[in-house]
This record gives sequence, C-alpha cells and structure tokens, in this order.
Amino acid sequence: MTAREPATAPLGPRLAPFSKGVLVVAGLVTLAHLAVAGQYGIFRDELYYLACAKRLAWGYVDHPPAVAVLAWLGATLFGESAAGLRIIPILIGGAAVVVTGDLARRLGGGTFAQVLAALATGLATGLLFLFHILSMNGLEILLWTVAAWLLVARLRHHAPASAWIWFGVVCGLGLLTKHSMAIFGAGVAAGLVLTRVRRELAVPHLWVGLLIAVAMASPHLWWQVAHGWPIVEFTQNAQAFKITPLSPLAFLGEVLLHAGPGPALLLVAGFGALVAGRSFRDVRALGVAVGVVLLVLLSTRAKAYYFGAAFPLLFAAGATWVEARLAARRSWRWGFATALVATALALAPMALPVMPIEQFVAYARRLGVTPASGERHAMGELPQHFADMFGWESMAATVSRVYQALPEAERAAARVYAQNYGEAGAMEYFATRYPLPPAISGHNTYHLWGPGEGEISTLIILGGRVESHERVFARVDEVARTSCDYCMPYERDLPVYVAREPRVALADVWPAVKHFN
Repeated sequence: MTAREPATAPLGPRLAPFSKGVLVVAGLVTLAHLAVAGQYGIFRDELYYLACAKRLAWGYVDHPPAVAVLAWLGATLFGESAAGLRIIPILIGGAAVVVTGDLARRLGGGTFAQVLAALATGLATGLLFLFHILSMNGLEILLWTVAAWLLVARLRHHAPASAWIWFGVVCGLGLLTKHSMAIFGAGVAAGLVLTRVRRELAVPHLWVGLLIAVAMASPHLWWQVAHGWPIVEFTQNAQAFKITPLSPLAFLGEVLLHAGPGPALLLVAGFGALVAGRSFRDVRALGVAVGVVLLVLLSTRAKAYYFGAAFPLLFAAGATWVEARLAARRSWRWGFATALVATALALAPMALPVMPIEQFVAYARRLGVTPASGERHAMGELPQHFADMFGWESMAATVSRVYQALPEAERAAARVYAQNYGEAGAMEYFATRYPLPPAISGHNTYHLWGPGEGEISTLIILGGRVESHERVFARVDEVARTSCDYCMPYERDLPVYVAREPRVALADVWPAVKHFN
C-alpha cells in the first residue's frame, strides 16, 4: 500500500442502515407516474426521439444517441403509446430517488435525511416532469447522481481505487446521453485540483477511468466530426434565437421555482454545506463541481432546468445538514418534511398530467400560475410542456385528408414538409392510424435525413409563407387549416398547402431549408 492510497475498509459498519422508507418513497412516486402516464397526449420531443429510434446512429444534430436507444427499447418492450414510451423514464426516476437516499446516507445522514432527500427528488416540481416523459434529462439526472455517489464513496469512505473506473464508465454513459456531462466532469476536475483531495490525481485508476469515458464517447464525437460539428451550430442558434435570456438573479430564481418551495430550501442548504460545511470538508470537491456547473450555465444563456441534474446531490447534502441542525427538535424535522410534501403535492399538477385539462386550466388560474416555456414563443392557456402534448393527432388527420384527396398518381410520389421536428414526428407517428405520405423537414436531424429518394412533384406543406413556397413551386394552393384548442399558439390554425410543378429539384434547395435550433 502506498502513502498516496488511503486504506480501504468495509463500507457497511461506517454507515447508518439503509432506510426502507426510501424504497417506499420511490415506489409511491413511481406508481403515481405510471397511473397518469397516458393522461394527456404524446409530447413533441417524444415524437422526434421515436423518429430517431427508427434511424439509430451514433449521433444526431441536437443530442447524443442514448435517448434514441431508450425510445427504441420503450417502443419495443411496451409499445409506442405515450404511456408505453414513458415506462422506462419513470423507472429511471424511481432509481434516482433510491440513489439519492443512499447518497444522503453516505454523506452521513440517518433515516430522516435519507427519506427527506428521497422526497425532494421524487417531488421537486421540475423533476416530476423530467422523470415523466421520454427524454435525455431523466437519465442524465440519474447518471450525475450515481457519479456523485461514487465520488463520496471514494473520497469519504475510501472505497477502492476501482471506484474511479466506475466513475469513468458512468461519465462515458453520461456523454452518450447529454453533452452537459462534460461540464460536470470539468467541475469535478476543478474540485480535485482546488481541494485537499488533489492527491487523487496521482491515482492511476482515475486516469484509466478518464480514458474509458473518452473511449465510450468517441463514436459520438467521431459522428459530430464527420457531420461538421452540428451541435455547435445548434447551440449557437438556440442561445441567439430560442432561449429567453435571463439575468443571473432571474436564472437563480427560475432554478428555485423549478425545485419548488421545500426542495428549494434543501438546494440552498445543500450547496452551502458542500461549499462551506465543516463536516463536508472531505467532499468539498463536489461543492466546487456544482459551483462550476452553475457558473457555466449562468454564462452560456442556458435554461434553468439544465441545473436540475445537480438537484439530487444538493438534496442529499441539504437533507443531511437539516437533520443535523434539527437533531434536538424532532418535531421540527417532520414538520419540515410534511410542509415539503404538502407544497409539492399542491404544485404537482403543474408538472404531472394528474387533472383533466379543463380542470388544470382552472386550477392554474386559481394559483395565479402564468404559462411559461423559457423560450421566445407566445403562450396559450397551457405551459409549453403540456401544450406540446396536444394537437398532433388532429394535425395528422387534417394532412391525411389532404393527402387522400390527391389524385392517385400524385400520392405515389408525394411528401409532407413540416416546419419542425414535432410536426414531422407527428406525421410519422400517426401514419399507422391515417394514410400519410413520408414526412420531411429542414429542422435539426430531419435535415440530415434529407428529402428522400426520387423526384418529388407534389409536396404537402404544413405552415410557412406562401411567398417562400412559390419560389420553389409554380403552383401553391392552400387547401386546409389545422385546428387545436390547447397546443402552442404557433401550431394553431396552420395553413396546409399543396405545392405542384417544382421550379427546381427539392434536393437542390435542401441546403437552404436547414435550421438547427
């Protein structure tokens, strides 16, 4: 044994027993999600990820491959319904609750801290939604939490150096899930350099873990290189044209709203404990890591929910701190936990589809909640995360009627052009219910998939300006309009055009229709 390598010891005797209450919390939260999984419709991004799942690759314009694999698994195992697609994300959320509870245990928390951290993770307003739908965010949150668990096991409990190998594997999976894992990794590196645990930099296993992470991510990195780094253009466009800019104070306020009242208190307490708490000195590197993540997000015009991946770590630290401070006031402990649960349940309809939509609208009005999206879009009666679950089937049915009205000779070579991946994904998704032509779009990875083979003499176009369409087609006729009550305003009352007699081949103008955002 070298001087640099601390002695390893069995972890069990040094820790309080794992709380079965954490499993109860995880089970109840999971069952609640499953009960309402199909209450509204399929979400815009879910339509896109399903389309990606049908074209599995090592990368896509706006995300790494993991979410497409999750979509493929969900569709294969449970079907393509909204409820079926959400089973795996919901189980991921349940796992995150369990890992958070055990993270609190490894940070020194007893039964109360473990259950409180689990409750915060399971009931935080923003996390409720992120763990409910098929997206890259739920898996990202779980992977960050597992990575933090491994770091605490190594830095505080002297787990074997092989913990760094597993940390590298988790980071590799994280890089294949969402690029922001690189920010967390950079934060951890800063934490190691700036705190007393810098001796870990001399442990060979750490560097092996780093190589493993890079090796796991390399196929996706190669995909990005081969396609000209589309993620760079996507990110620049999103920051410049899509995401609403926020001041640092407004961003932090959004983060706290994303957590909800009770969990927000744990966020603040957890960050303070990791950065300055005496009993957290041996894991101070995690506090530095979270600080680096926050600074990067503040400086890059990110959405507030991006910080949600750090929530479970902060909940675990905050719950441990609260438990210690209220050691002599047990009634205050459970009063705090009760208030957290009560306020979270009151806000749960803002994140989960637990109410009929008309009832939700009335409820939101009574609470004084104004619909928001974090993007530069006009809002309707619903927040964007709910509005994007409505209107897709009606849109597909309208396009199908237009398609079926075409002469048979035109239908054989027709396409439908959509303005964004949600519309294009809806055309693909509902093609099993309605006769529809193949869908194409210039938005994100749909642009890379191209307009398809063969000559396209008839194009059904969803939305856009007729003047733009007439530059490509000699005849452009508006033949229908879409309608929906609760979808996003920019998806309502869309004109549906039939364009004929192309002036140029669609393949020749395809580069001009690209929009990555």
